[in-house]
Amino acid sequence: MTDIRFGYTLMTEQAGPKDLVRFAVAAEERGFDFEVSSDHYFPWLSAQGHSPYAWSVLGAVAHATERVGLMTYVTCPTMRYHPAVVAQKAATLQLLADGRFTLGVGSGENLNEHVVGQGWPTVKTRQDMLAEAITIIRELHTGELVEHRGEYYDVPSARIWDLPEEGVDIAVAVGGEEAVQTLAPLADHLIATEPDKELIARWNSTEGAPQIEGGQARAVGQIPICWDTDEQRAVERAHEQFRWFAGGWAVNADLPTTMGFAGATQFVRPEDVAEAIPCGPDLDAVVEAVRPYWEAGFTDIALVQVGGQTQDDFLREAAEPLLDKLRAAAG
Repeated sequence: MTDIRFGYTLMTEQAGPKDLVRFAVAAEERGFDFEVSSDHYFPWLSAQGHSPYAWSVLGAVAHATERVGLMTYVTCPTMRYHPAVVAQKAATLQLLADGRFTLGVGSGENLNEHVVGQGWPTVKTRQDMLAEAITIIRELHTGELVEHRGEYYDVPSARIWDLPEEGVDIAVAVGGEEAVQTLAPLADHLIATEPDKELIARWNSTEGAPQIEGGQARAVGQIPICWDTDEQRAVERAHEQFRWFAGGWAVNADLPTTMGFAGATQFVRPEDVAEAIPCGPDLDAVVEAVRPYWEAGFTDIALVQVGGQTQDDFLREAAEPLLDKLRAAAG
């Protein structure tokens, strides 16, 4: 069985850039194996209150840390960022991180991509755009001069001059069967936010996809938790800041504003959130919430501690004993 790696999420929607770097250093010191960063232009809900530029933060984190893997979770390289630009900054970040960086990509959310005024395509179009974008990034990471004329992107003449020798692995967020068939053969690793065993089986059975079980590919999942010494306080905070998840991906990908998320989740109750997110001081409850991921075949699982103002307490008081429990349970 592949060793399970546990990660910490740099949630850019709930903390400013200097705090995020500080949290990253502390998370490495507490023993997390890797760190993932969201890449948003807007927070999901205004109560979260932040959204700094993830790539600047990750550059600082790369220099402030020494051991942990780093990853975007996830960048959309199709609208707000042109894929040729993503290829350049991913290569630069890999150099700064001394080989610890993985480029995590996905088809994006309207919330962040609408800001450049290019509209919001259908799901099928977004997936096709992502496939072409990955192809461009791969080509540029060869170091050769690239001239690309595709369905969605033109790259008249581009070359990346500073490239890491080890390259940059690309992890792709997928869900449905069509997305797996289109994107898995282009990726090095899988990203998903649900502990879906069938998804991993579908990935492994797709022609050209790198194998997760018994292969080099990793399946990277993520789960929110809301640790606090006071359970009721944790429930209230999770409801205030994280009830956005309740709409599901089909809804969340299309909403354009924080006000839209507030309206879409206005009838979600605190007890609804508490049923979905482990809240309070019980670390064993967190372990049981995470367990379905490794049982489904995920190799890497990142935790999201809800609430920017709680990170210092979580990292100081709960992180190490929680990691001990998770590693013991995962075997």
